[in-house]
Amino acid sequence: MKKVSIIIALLLLVCHRADAATQVFSNNNSDSVIGSVTTYTLMPGESLIEVARKFDLGYNEIVAANPGLDPFVPGKGNTAEIPNSWILPDVRTREGIVINLSELRLFFFYQVGPAKFIRTFPIGIGTEGNDTPTGQFAVIEKTVRPTWHVPASIREEKPYLPAVVPPGPENPLGSHAMRLSLPSILIHGTNKPWGVGRRVSHGCIRLYPEDIPVLFNSVPKGVKVTILTQPVKAGLKGERVYLEVHGEDGKSDSELFSDAASVLAKKRLLGRIDTEKLYRAVQEKRGMPVDISE
Repeated sequence: MKKVSIIIALLLLVCHRADAATQVFSNNNSDSVIGSVTTYTLMPGESLIEVARKFDLGYNEIVAANPGLDPFVPGKGNTAEIPNSWILPDVRTREGIVINLSELRLFFFYQVGPAKFIRTFPIGIGTEGNDTPTGQFAVIEKTVRPTWHVPASIREEKPYLPAVVPPGPENPLGSHAMRLSLPSILIHGTNKPWGVGRRVSHGCIRLYPEDIPVLFNSVPKGVKVTILTQPVKAGLKGERVYLEVHGEDGKSDSELFSDAASVLAKKRLLGRIDTEKLYRAVQEKRGMPVDISE
């Protein structure tokens, strides 16, 4: 029965979307780099925003990975890099939900019997001044077809909004919502999918309409939620050292380089890297793992 449960869990996640960010995570594997970078030939009239959603990526990820392409009119026949590869966030224990605001991505770690799995989703987060908070929280409430009780602060900003928005296509919470132990913050769907991979909310965490049911149905009430900022991550894949750098926090190159040196030193990897590759990774800020090994 245990083996059957594991197979069912795998099928549910893998079948969600052909190119979705689903990974099996082994406790016996020291690698912290998951997934792979592939390429995709753009169709006539296809924007990078559409490509991002097709491959379960956020706007920020597809743009950072393809700096030479116009996000709105990239051009028929051009090749786009699809960065379905990530370095796992640096946390003490890999459990529950981990959200890295610096890369606008959510990681969900869970276990079925002895097997460990990871599912990762692109997200939208709070704008400057409405920043999504960092810290340790828990999911305290789960709601299907949520009603949005518009906060007074948002109604002051947008007086045309009603006090209550019922479930439906006009509801910005989408089809499912999970309330955190900081009650003003929800993880929810959206009726504006173009906002995934951007800082667009009043602090809540938004997922694509097709992603939120998958996460919602996988997450038990009470699950731990860790929200952090890690603009620079480092890790191993086999014997190779990888660095992932994000520019969403607005840090200067010198600050990011200092962060990179600190992360690499903490992991005892400084002696295994090529300094020129490190500098280039920081300057380019591609938002995906880059090999910086000697």
